[in-house]
Amino acid sequence: MDELQPPHRGGPPWRSGARSRTAAGLPWVSTAVLLVFVMVGTGFAEEGQGRRPLDLAARLLLLVAVGVLLLRRRRPVVAVATTCAATLVYLAAGYPYGPVFVAVAVGCFSAIVTGHREAAWWSLGGLWAGHVLVSHWLYRWLPPDGDRAAPWTQQGFITAWVVAVVAAAELLRVRREQWAAARAEREAAERRRADEERLRMARELHDVLAHSVSVINVQAGVGLALLDSDPEQARTALTTIKGASKEALDEVRQVLANLRTPGDAPTSPAPGLDRLPELVEQAAAAGLTVTVGSEGDPVAVPPGAGLAAFRIVQEALTNVVRHSGSRTAEVHIGYGSGRLRLRIDDAGPATGGDAGGSGNGLAGMRERAAALGSTIEAGPRPDGGFRVLAELPFTGPDRDRRPPEPPEETT
Repeated sequence: MDELQPPHRGGPPWRSGARSRTAAGLPWVSTAVLLVFVMVGTGFAEEGQGRRPLDLAARLLLLVAVGVLLLRRRRPVVAVATTCAATLVYLAAGYPYGPVFVAVAVGCFSAIVTGHREAAWWSLGGLWAGHVLVSHWLYRWLPPDGDRAAPWTQQGFITAWVVAVVAAAELLRVRREQWAAARAEREAAERRRADEERLRMARELHDVLAHSVSVINVQAGVGLALLDSDPEQARTALTTIKGASKEALDEVRQVLANLRTPGDAPTSPAPGLDRLPELVEQAAAAGLTVTVGSEGDPVAVPPGAGLAAFRIVQEALTNVVRHSGSRTAEVHIGYGSGRLRLRIDDAGPATGGDAGGSGNGLAGMRERAAALGSTIEAGPRPDGGFRVLAELPFTGPDRDRRPPEPPEETT
């Protein structure tokens, strides 16, 4: 049976047990304090009222009115109804006014803040109406002997007290609902941030691994084909595989290092367009000729837009290696006013019925563009090739600084 018990987390075991019993049990301490206050306070309050003196029956009624509040968390309706009923019987019996009304207020508060508003209103309204009948009509037949009708000023005070109790309880209920809604909103926001972070990490890992593994796959095939006939070329393919795998491991470590603790700065800057020559070299190692051109005055791109542009180009070239029969690709970068335009073309045709790739790759590119408030177009061209178009908006104080010039052509 031990394995069915929840694990203990922090603190001595006796303290943990006490907390669980207090949370799931009855409010003994607060009820006991309230009972002592009512019993002692009523003894002082009876002086000079000219009401029936306290006796055993009065003490029992006070005990019932307060003791039932032990159930105010589990059975709030029973608690408030019983407290009001016992208080009404106590007053009808001619016993003195006193702190018993505090017990009524506690029961009313507990019922209203837990959502049992109608039960609290009916119980408190019944107590008020019963008191009106007792103090202005039934007093002739009820103890103490020779009692007179209560002044209407007293009834006005009691009415104001009832309204104040209900208003305060309703205000507390509204505040608790607002607190609960704010807490739920914070938790939902935290879950959304966690989901977005997981999605971002999954997207980064997919882009890194898909590109590197594609290069490794192509070079492994070359190495196997030339292992016997051209050992030197096979050695070159293995060297390319080693370099691609090392770079993939380095990028994966960088992505995972960002998960260390919240708030830690990355150990190295995120890749941007300044690393475009590396992509061109990796594509060349996979047998793909990439031509890079630019238009407009190059400006420094903020890290977010730079990373998105790098990953979009990386994924587009990976799809050319994996899914296109063409061994050439063109990357065109256009710099505009606060915008970066990317165009990646290959001549095609598609192999395996998958033009330009599918699934997570294109979805990742669209998600990166959407994160910057833009969209991306990817689809076959009329001549059988494939084109990826993206226009990424960006802003930043350092837009006028010129980045390193991209290479014009690499084979």
